[in-house]
Amino acid sequence: MKKLLLIVLLAPLFCSAQEGVNFEHNQSWQQVQAKAKAAHKYIFMDCYTTWCGPCKYMTSTIFPQKVVADVMNEKFINVKVQLDTTDNDNAEVKSWYQTGHDLAKQYNVRAYPTYLIFDENGKIVHRFVGASPTSEHFVTKLNAALDPDKQYYTLLDKYNAGEKDPEFVRKFALIAQDAYEKKQASELANAYLATQQNLYTKDNLDFVISFTETSKDKGFDMLLHNGDKVDAAMGKKVSNGIVQNIISRENVYPVIFPRNISDPKDLAEPDWTKLKNDVAKNYPAQAKEVISHAQVVFYENKKDWDKFGPAVVSYMKEYGSNASPEQLNDFAWNVFLNCSDMACVEQALAWSKRSIDNNEEPMFMDTYANILYKMGKKDEAIEWETKAMNLETSADKSTYEQTLSKMKNGEKTWN
Repeated sequence: MKKLLLIVLLAPLFCSAQEGVNFEHNQSWQQVQAKAKAAHKYIFMDCYTTWCGPCKYMTSTIFPQKVVADVMNEKFINVKVQLDTTDNDNAEVKSWYQTGHDLAKQYNVRAYPTYLIFDENGKIVHRFVGASPTSEHFVTKLNAALDPDKQYYTLLDKYNAGEKDPEFVRKFALIAQDAYEKKQASELANAYLATQQNLYTKDNLDFVISFTETSKDKGFDMLLHNGDKVDAAMGKKVSNGIVQNIISRENVYPVIFPRNISDPKDLAEPDWTKLKNDVAKNYPAQAKEVISHAQVVFYENKKDWDKFGPAVVSYMKEYGSNASPEQLNDFAWNVFLNCSDMACVEQALAWSKRSIDNNEEPMFMDTYANILYKMGKKDEAIEWETKAMNLETSADKSTYEQTLSKMKNGEKTWN
Protein backbone atom coordinates (compact mmCIF):
# COMPACT_ATOMS: atom_id res chain seq x y z
CA MET A 1 0.00 0.00 0.00
CA LYS A 2 1.04 3.59 -0.41
CA LYS A 3 3.81 4.87 1.77
CA LEU A 4 3.34 6.07 5.31
CA LEU A 5 2.73 9.80 5.52
CA LEU A 6 3.25 12.13 8.40
CA ILE A 7 -0.11 12.59 10.03
CA VAL A 8 0.22 16.34 10.02
CA LEU A 9 0.13 16.25 6.23
CA LEU A 10 -3.26 14.57 6.44
CA ALA A 11 -4.72 17.13 8.83
CA PRO A 12 -8.46 17.58 8.23
CA LEU A 13 -9.95 20.96 7.49
CA PHE A 14 -10.44 23.26 10.45
CA CYS A 15 -13.56 22.52 12.45
CA SER A 16 -14.81 25.53 14.36
CA ALA A 17 -17.26 23.57 16.46
CA GLN A 18 -15.43 22.57 19.63
CA GLU A 19 -16.56 19.43 21.44
CA GLY A 20 -14.77 17.60 24.17
CA VAL A 21 -12.27 20.02 25.66
CA ASN A 22 -13.83 23.07 27.29
CA PHE A 23 -11.88 26.11 26.06
CA GLU A 24 -12.62 29.43 27.73
CA HIS A 25 -14.28 32.13 25.62
CA ASN A 26 -14.57 35.89 26.06
CA GLN A 27 -12.19 35.83 29.00
CA SER A 28 -9.11 38.02 29.42
CA TRP A 29 -5.77 36.58 30.49
CA GLN A 30 -6.34 38.06 33.95
CA GLN A 31 -9.76 36.40 34.16
CA VAL A 32 -8.36 33.05 33.05
CA GLN A 33 -5.68 33.25 35.75
CA ALA A 34 -8.27 34.17 38.38
CA LYS A 35 -10.45 31.23 37.38
CA ALA A 36 -7.50 28.82 37.60
CA LYS A 37 -6.57 30.12 41.04
CA ALA A 38 -10.11 29.76 42.33
CA ALA A 39 -10.41 26.24 40.93
CA HIS A 40 -6.85 25.19 41.92
CA LYS A 41 -6.15 24.08 38.37
CA TYR A 42 -3.30 24.44 35.93
CA ILE A 43 -3.74 26.60 32.82
CA PHE A 44 -3.34 24.98 29.41
CA MET A 45 -2.67 27.54 26.66
CA ASP A 46 -2.87 26.42 23.02
CA CYS A 47 -0.75 28.86 20.97
CA TYR A 48 -1.78 28.39 17.34
CA THR A 49 -2.07 30.11 13.96
CA THR A 50 -4.80 29.93 11.36
CA TRP A 51 -2.42 28.58 8.70
CA CYS A 52 -0.96 25.78 10.84
CA GLY A 53 -1.99 22.31 9.61
CA PRO A 54 -0.99 20.45 12.79
CA CYS A 55 -2.98 23.01 14.83
CA LYS A 56 -6.07 22.27 12.76
CA TYR A 57 -5.53 18.55 13.19
CA MET A 58 -5.41 18.89 16.96
CA THR A 59 -8.56 21.03 16.99
CA SER A 60 -10.59 18.76 14.73
CA THR A 61 -9.29 15.32 15.77
CA ILE A 62 -7.57 15.23 19.17
CA PHE A 63 -9.28 17.83 21.37
CA PRO A 64 -12.81 16.44 20.74
CA GLN A 65 -11.86 12.97 22.02
CA LYS A 66 -13.25 12.01 25.41
CA VAL A 67 -9.99 10.58 26.79
CA VAL A 68 -8.30 13.94 26.14
CA ALA A 69 -11.24 16.03 27.33
CA ASP A 70 -11.49 14.08 30.60
CA VAL A 71 -7.93 15.04 31.54
CA MET A 72 -7.97 18.60 30.26
CA ASN A 73 -11.34 19.55 31.72
CA GLU A 74 -10.51 18.05 35.12
CA LYS A 75 -6.94 19.29 35.51
CA PHE A 76 -6.76 22.50 33.47
CA ILE A 77 -8.43 25.78 32.66
CA ASN A 78 -8.01 25.74 28.87
CA VAL A 79 -7.58 28.68 26.55
CA LYS A 80 -6.71 29.13 22.88
CA VAL A 81 -4.53 32.03 21.72
CA GLN A 82 -4.26 32.85 18.02
CA LEU A 83 -0.81 34.27 17.25
CA ASP A 84 -1.31 35.43 13.67
CA THR A 85 -3.77 38.07 12.46
CA THR A 86 -6.25 37.85 9.61
CA ASP A 87 -9.05 39.98 8.18
CA ASN A 88 -11.54 37.42 9.48
CA ASP A 89 -10.56 37.66 13.15
CA ASN A 90 -13.51 38.21 15.48
CA ALA A 91 -13.63 40.47 18.51
CA GLU A 92 -12.54 37.73 20.91
CA VAL A 93 -9.40 36.95 18.88
CA LYS A 94 -8.59 40.65 18.55
CA SER A 95 -8.93 41.16 22.30
CA TRP A 96 -5.98 38.77 22.78
CA TYR A 97 -3.69 40.36 20.15
CA GLN A 98 -1.48 42.26 22.59
CA THR A 99 -1.49 39.58 25.26
CA GLY A 100 -0.69 36.90 22.71
CA HIS A 101 2.16 38.95 21.26
CA ASP A 102 3.60 39.59 24.71
CA LEU A 103 3.38 35.94 25.77
CA ALA A 104 4.89 34.70 22.50
CA LYS A 105 7.83 37.07 22.96
CA GLN A 106 8.27 36.29 26.64
CA TYR A 107 8.22 32.52 26.18
CA ASN A 108 9.92 32.35 22.78
CA VAL A 109 7.00 30.82 20.90
CA ARG A 110 8.09 30.28 17.29
CA ALA A 111 6.68 26.89 16.31
CA TYR A 112 3.04 25.83 16.18
CA PRO A 113 1.25 24.49 18.00
CA THR A 114 3.11 25.39 21.18
CA TYR A 115 1.41 24.51 24.45
CA LEU A 116 2.23 26.62 27.50
CA ILE A 117 1.38 25.27 30.96
CA PHE A 118 0.96 27.60 33.95
CA ASP A 119 0.30 26.68 37.57
CA GLU A 120 -2.73 27.93 39.46
CA ASN A 121 -0.87 31.13 40.34
CA GLY A 122 -0.16 31.92 36.70
CA LYS A 123 3.52 30.92 36.87
CA ILE A 124 4.87 29.16 33.75
CA VAL A 125 5.96 25.59 34.58
CA HIS A 126 6.08 23.70 31.30
CA ARG A 127 5.83 23.81 27.51
CA PHE A 128 5.71 21.28 24.72
CA VAL A 129 5.45 21.60 20.97
CA GLY A 130 3.77 19.87 18.07
CA ALA A 131 0.73 17.81 17.18
CA SER A 132 0.22 14.35 18.66
CA PRO A 133 -0.71 11.50 16.28
CA THR A 134 -3.09 9.89 18.79
CA SER A 135 -5.12 10.86 21.82
CA GLU A 136 -3.07 8.46 23.95
CA HIS A 137 0.14 10.19 22.93
CA PHE A 138 -1.29 13.58 23.83
CA VAL A 139 -2.55 12.38 27.22
CA THR A 140 0.97 11.17 27.97
CA LYS A 141 2.20 14.70 27.21
CA LEU A 142 -0.49 16.20 29.45
CA ASN A 143 0.41 13.92 32.35
CA ALA A 144 4.06 14.89 31.98
CA ALA A 145 3.01 18.53 32.15
CA LEU A 146 1.48 17.84 35.57
CA ASP A 147 4.63 16.18 36.93
CA PRO A 148 7.16 18.63 38.50
CA ASP A 149 9.97 16.17 37.68
CA LYS A 150 9.15 16.55 33.96
CA GLN A 151 8.23 20.23 33.73
CA TYR A 152 10.66 22.25 31.60
CA TYR A 153 10.56 25.53 33.54
CA THR A 154 10.55 23.79 36.91
CA LEU A 155 13.71 21.92 35.92
CA LEU A 156 15.21 25.11 34.48
CA ASP A 157 14.84 26.78 37.87
CA LYS A 158 16.65 23.84 39.51
CA TYR A 159 19.42 23.93 36.91
CA ASN A 160 19.92 27.67 37.33
CA ALA A 161 20.01 27.15 41.10
CA GLY A 162 23.02 24.85 40.70
CA GLU A 163 21.67 21.33 40.06
CA LYS A 164 24.29 19.81 37.72
CA ASP A 165 24.16 16.06 38.40
CA PRO A 166 24.85 14.31 35.04
CA GLU A 167 21.66 12.24 35.07
CA PHE A 168 19.62 15.33 35.88
CA VAL A 169 21.31 17.23 33.04
CA ARG A 170 20.65 14.35 30.63
CA LYS A 171 16.96 14.24 31.55
CA PHE A 172 16.65 18.00 31.37
CA ALA A 173 18.31 18.08 27.93
CA LEU A 174 15.69 15.72 26.52
CA ILE A 175 12.85 17.70 28.09
CA ALA A 176 14.31 20.96 26.72
CA GLN A 177 14.44 19.37 23.28
CA ASP A 178 10.77 18.40 23.55
CA ALA A 179 10.03 21.98 24.61
CA TYR A 180 11.65 23.21 21.37
CA GLU A 181 14.27 25.10 23.33
CA LYS A 182 16.99 24.00 20.95
CA LYS A 183 19.80 26.25 22.15
CA GLN A 184 19.21 25.29 25.77
CA ALA A 185 18.89 21.61 24.82
CA SER A 186 22.16 21.67 22.86
CA GLU A 187 24.04 23.31 25.73
CA LEU A 188 22.66 20.76 28.17
CA ALA A 189 23.50 17.86 25.86
CA ASN A 190 27.09 19.04 25.50
CA ALA A 191 27.36 19.53 29.26
CA TYR A 192 26.17 15.96 29.84
CA LEU A 193 28.46 14.45 27.20
CA ALA A 194 31.43 16.26 28.73
CA THR A 195 30.92 14.15 31.87
CA GLN A 196 31.04 10.83 29.98
CA GLN A 197 34.27 8.86 29.61
CA ASN A 198 32.90 6.59 26.87
CA LEU A 199 30.55 8.12 24.32
CA TYR A 200 30.25 4.91 22.32
CA THR A 201 27.90 3.00 24.60
CA LYS A 202 24.42 2.33 23.24
CA ASP A 203 22.76 4.63 25.80
CA ASN A 204 25.14 7.49 25.09
CA LEU A 205 24.88 7.01 21.34
CA ASP A 206 21.08 7.02 21.54
CA PHE A 207 21.42 10.36 23.31
CA VAL A 208 24.01 11.70 20.84
CA ILE A 209 21.91 10.72 17.83
CA SER A 210 18.80 12.39 19.25
CA PHE A 211 20.78 15.65 19.28
CA THR A 212 22.39 15.26 15.88
CA GLU A 213 20.39 17.26 13.35
CA THR A 214 23.04 19.26 11.49
CA SER A 215 26.67 18.95 10.43
CA LYS A 216 27.58 21.39 13.19
CA ASP A 217 26.36 19.11 15.97
CA LYS A 218 28.94 17.18 18.01
CA GLY A 219 27.43 13.84 17.00
CA PHE A 220 27.90 14.46 13.28
CA ASP A 221 31.68 14.17 13.47
CA MET A 222 31.35 11.03 15.58
CA LEU A 223 29.05 9.45 13.00
CA LEU A 224 31.11 10.64 10.03
CA HIS A 225 34.59 9.71 11.24
CA ASN A 226 33.89 6.87 13.69
CA GLY A 227 30.97 5.16 12.00
CA ASP A 228 32.39 1.70 12.64
CA LYS A 229 32.36 2.30 16.41
CA VAL A 230 28.83 3.69 16.24
CA ASP A 231 27.55 0.77 14.16
CA ALA A 232 29.17 -1.76 16.50
CA ALA A 233 26.85 -0.52 19.24
CA MET A 234 23.81 0.62 17.25
CA GLY A 235 23.60 -1.70 14.25
CA LYS A 236 24.88 -1.97 10.70
CA LYS A 237 24.90 1.23 8.62
CA VAL A 238 23.13 3.36 11.27
CA SER A 239 25.81 6.02 11.10
CA ASN A 240 25.82 6.13 7.29
CA GLY A 241 22.08 6.69 7.09
CA ILE A 242 22.09 9.59 9.53
CA VAL A 243 25.14 11.23 7.94
CA GLN A 244 23.69 10.97 4.46
CA ASN A 245 20.35 12.42 5.54
CA ILE A 246 22.10 15.46 6.99
CA ILE A 247 24.31 15.87 3.91
CA SER A 248 21.23 15.70 1.68
CA ARG A 249 19.26 18.22 3.74
CA GLU A 250 22.10 20.71 3.87
CA ASN A 251 23.86 20.31 0.52
CA VAL A 252 21.50 18.67 -1.98
CA TYR A 253 17.82 19.37 -1.34
CA PRO A 254 18.22 23.17 -1.27
CA VAL A 255 19.72 22.89 -4.78
CA ILE A 256 17.29 20.46 -6.38
CA PHE A 257 14.20 21.84 -4.62
CA PRO A 258 14.56 25.65 -4.79
CA ARG A 259 12.08 27.55 -2.63
CA ASN A 260 10.84 29.70 -5.52
CA ILE A 261 9.34 26.66 -7.28
CA SER A 262 5.92 25.83 -5.84
CA ASP A 263 4.86 23.15 -8.34
CA PRO A 264 7.24 20.14 -8.40
CA LYS A 265 6.42 19.61 -12.07
CA ASP A 266 8.19 22.89 -12.83
CA LEU A 267 11.46 21.76 -11.27
CA ALA A 268 14.41 22.02 -13.62
CA GLU A 269 16.70 19.03 -14.18
CA PRO A 270 19.72 19.49 -11.88
CA ASP A 271 23.28 19.24 -13.09
CA TRP A 272 23.85 15.95 -11.28
CA THR A 273 27.54 15.72 -12.14
CA LYS A 274 28.28 19.18 -10.78
CA LEU A 275 26.21 18.51 -7.69
CA LYS A 276 28.03 15.23 -7.03
CA ASN A 277 31.39 16.98 -7.41
CA ASP A 278 30.31 19.75 -5.04
CA VAL A 279 29.25 17.23 -2.38
CA ALA A 280 32.45 15.26 -2.87
CA LYS A 281 34.55 18.26 -1.87
CA ASN A 282 33.55 17.75 1.76
CA TYR A 283 32.13 14.22 1.71
CA PRO A 284 33.98 12.16 -0.90
CA ALA A 285 32.96 8.80 0.56
CA GLN A 286 29.25 9.66 0.62
CA ALA A 287 28.78 11.75 -2.55
CA LYS A 288 27.91 9.00 -5.01
CA GLU A 289 25.26 7.36 -2.85
CA VAL A 290 23.80 10.70 -1.72
CA ILE A 291 23.28 11.82 -5.32
CA SER A 292 21.91 8.44 -6.41
CA HIS A 293 19.27 8.64 -3.69
CA ALA A 294 18.61 12.31 -4.44
CA GLN A 295 17.75 11.41 -8.04
CA VAL A 296 15.12 8.97 -6.80
CA VAL A 297 13.63 11.59 -4.47
CA PHE A 298 13.73 14.27 -7.18
CA TYR A 299 11.95 12.25 -9.86
CA GLU A 300 9.42 10.94 -7.33
CA ASN A 301 8.51 14.49 -6.26
CA LYS A 302 8.44 15.69 -9.86
CA LYS A 303 6.30 12.67 -10.77
CA ASP A 304 8.60 11.97 -13.69
CA TRP A 305 7.96 8.26 -13.65
CA ASP A 306 9.89 7.57 -16.86
CA LYS A 307 13.06 8.65 -15.05
CA PHE A 308 12.00 7.47 -11.61
CA GLY A 309 11.99 3.81 -12.65
CA PRO A 310 15.60 3.65 -13.90
CA ALA A 311 16.77 5.86 -11.04
CA VAL A 312 15.27 3.70 -8.30
CA VAL A 313 16.44 0.46 -9.92
CA SER A 314 19.96 1.86 -10.19
CA TYR A 315 19.94 3.03 -6.57
CA MET A 316 18.59 -0.25 -5.23
CA LYS A 317 21.04 -2.32 -7.27
CA GLU A 318 23.98 -0.39 -5.83
CA TYR A 319 22.82 0.51 -2.33
CA GLY A 320 19.59 -1.36 -1.57
CA SER A 321 21.05 -4.11 0.60
CA ASN A 322 20.51 -2.04 3.74
CA ALA A 323 17.16 -0.44 2.83
CA SER A 324 14.59 -0.44 5.63
CA PRO A 325 11.24 -2.23 5.22
CA GLU A 326 9.56 1.19 4.99
CA GLN A 327 11.88 2.33 2.21
CA LEU A 328 11.48 -0.96 0.36
CA ASN A 329 7.70 -0.61 0.55
CA ASP A 330 7.77 3.04 -0.53
CA PHE A 331 9.85 2.36 -3.63
CA ALA A 332 7.91 -0.78 -4.53
CA TRP A 333 4.54 0.96 -4.22
CA ASN A 334 5.56 3.86 -6.45
CA VAL A 335 6.86 1.47 -9.09
CA PHE A 336 3.63 -0.54 -8.90
CA LEU A 337 1.44 2.51 -9.34
CA ASN A 338 3.37 4.40 -11.95
CA CYS A 339 5.81 2.25 -13.93
CA SER A 340 4.75 0.31 -17.01
CA ASP A 341 8.14 -1.36 -17.52
CA MET A 342 7.47 -4.89 -16.26
CA ALA A 343 11.16 -5.53 -15.72
CA CYS A 344 11.09 -2.66 -13.24
CA VAL A 345 7.90 -4.05 -11.68
CA GLU A 346 9.61 -7.40 -11.23
CA GLN A 347 12.43 -5.66 -9.38
CA ALA A 348 9.84 -3.99 -7.17
CA LEU A 349 8.34 -7.39 -6.34
CA ALA A 350 11.69 -8.49 -4.93
CA TRP A 351 11.95 -5.32 -2.82
CA SER A 352 8.41 -5.78 -1.57
CA LYS A 353 9.08 -9.41 -0.67
CA ARG A 354 12.06 -8.29 1.42
CA SER A 355 9.83 -5.82 3.28
CA ILE A 356 7.56 -8.63 4.54
CA ASP A 357 10.25 -11.16 5.38
CA ASN A 358 9.79 -11.75 9.12
CA ASN A 359 7.46 -8.74 9.18
CA GLU A 360 3.67 -9.19 9.16
CA GLU A 361 2.81 -5.57 8.33
CA PRO A 362 -0.54 -5.49 6.46
CA MET A 363 0.40 -2.38 4.48
CA PHE A 364 3.52 -4.05 3.11
CA MET A 365 1.61 -7.26 2.32
CA ASP A 366 -0.92 -5.19 0.41
CA THR A 367 1.89 -3.77 -1.73
CA TYR A 368 3.24 -7.26 -2.38
CA ALA A 369 -0.22 -8.54 -3.34
CA ASN A 370 -0.82 -5.65 -5.73
CA ILE A 371 2.50 -6.18 -7.50
CA LEU A 372 1.77 -9.90 -7.86
CA TYR A 373 -1.58 -8.99 -9.34
CA LYS A 374 -0.07 -6.53 -11.82
CA MET A 375 2.30 -9.30 -12.92
CA GLY A 376 -0.61 -11.61 -13.64
CA LYS A 377 -0.23 -13.82 -10.57
CA LYS A 378 -3.86 -13.46 -9.57
CA ASP A 379 -4.32 -16.41 -7.22
CA GLU A 380 -1.19 -15.64 -5.24
CA ALA A 381 -2.17 -11.96 -5.12
CA ILE A 382 -5.60 -12.79 -3.71
CA GLU A 383 -4.01 -15.01 -1.09
CA TRP A 384 -1.70 -12.22 0.13
CA GLU A 385 -4.39 -9.53 -0.03
CA THR A 386 -6.69 -11.72 2.05
CA LYS A 387 -3.93 -12.18 4.61
CA ALA A 388 -3.32 -8.42 4.73
CA MET A 389 -7.03 -7.73 5.15
CA ASN A 390 -7.38 -10.26 7.99
CA LEU A 391 -4.41 -8.79 9.85
CA GLU A 392 -5.53 -5.16 9.47
CA THR A 393 -7.46 -3.74 12.42
CA SER A 394 -7.74 -0.08 11.39
CA ALA A 395 -10.06 1.77 9.02
CA ASP A 396 -7.79 0.66 6.15
CA LYS A 397 -9.44 -2.76 6.31
CA SER A 398 -12.21 -1.53 4.01
CA THR A 399 -9.60 -0.42 1.47
CA TYR A 400 -8.18 -3.93 1.41
CA GLU A 401 -11.68 -5.35 0.96
CA GLN A 402 -12.18 -3.10 -2.08
CA THR A 403 -8.81 -4.12 -3.54
CA LEU A 404 -9.60 -7.78 -2.98
CA SER A 405 -12.93 -7.37 -4.76
CA LYS A 406 -11.20 -5.76 -7.76
CA MET A 407 -8.70 -8.60 -7.92
CA LYS A 408 -11.44 -11.23 -7.89
CA ASN A 409 -13.32 -9.35 -10.62
CA GLY A 410 -10.23 -8.89 -12.77
CA GLU A 411 -10.22 -5.08 -12.46
CA LYS A 412 -7.09 -2.89 -12.41
CA THR A 413 -5.81 -1.83 -9.00
CA TRP A 414 -3.27 0.69 -10.31
CA ASN A 415 -3.33 3.90 -12.38
